[in-house]
Amino acid sequence: MATGQRIDPFAAFNFTLDIDGLAGSHSFSECSGVNAEQDVIEYREGNMDFSVVKLPGLKKFGDITLKRGFTTNRELWDWRRAVLEGNVIRRSGHIVLNDEAGKPALRWKFTNGWPKQYSAPSVSGTATEVAVEELVLAVESFELDQGAG
Repeated sequence: MATGQRIDPFAAFNFTLDIDGLAGSHSFSECSGVNAEQDVIEYREGNMDFSVVKLPGLKKFGDITLKRGFTTNRELWDWRRAVLEGNVIRRSGHIVLNDEAGKPALRWKFTNGWPKQYSAPSVSGTATEVAVEELVLAVESFELDQGAG
């Protein structure tokens, strides 16, 4: 039975991203790769002829790819450089999806992320788009925060 109340999905562009210890971390234009998967361990006892029991194995969390317009802010490069020099600084943070009013609706928390890859902007004398830097974070976990919304 219809209640007359429509529930629209959230817009993908209406998000903020906060990384502990990075001042400008909310200014990313794109965030992708946030996923979780789990290995499957197939187990069969000797008397099971035609089927196997599937048990949950190792949990794996995808790398988070972040993109933003390149500015004079060097904090992403400095973080990556620290890792290249052997000083792995792990940071946690939140990806926050906002509703139409700009208020947080959903929050995903990631933990112990560190930059495994940094890409400088592609440049071309004939290009007209914004120069974009990219950072790929290896994370140990992520979860949908219960306190969101």
